[in-house]
Amino acid sequence: MDINHIAKLARLGLSEKEKEKLEKELPSILKFVDKLNEVKADKIDPTTQVTGLENVVRKDKARVKSKQETEKLLKLVPNIKDRHVKVKAIL
Repeated sequence: MDINHIAKLARLGLSEKEKEKLEKELPSILKFVDKLNEVKADKIDPTTQVTGLENVVRKDKARVKSKQETEKLLKLVPNIKDRHVKVKAIL
């Protein structure tokens, strides 16, 4: 197995030390995956939720604010540009 190829496919930046470690561990990982493939699970229904909990959501309703309410809220924001809240980029 070529660790560099796998790391590239997974978009992982690995150090030389990490590559050496993974080269040693990869055969045992693949052996374990092969063992899992031996399990007969074709008659078992897929399970997505085992606790019975359900996600409860409400309808998302927009509320129109008056100009005074909007101005009051904008005064609380530290960074504004063209009446929009300016935030740092996250990506």
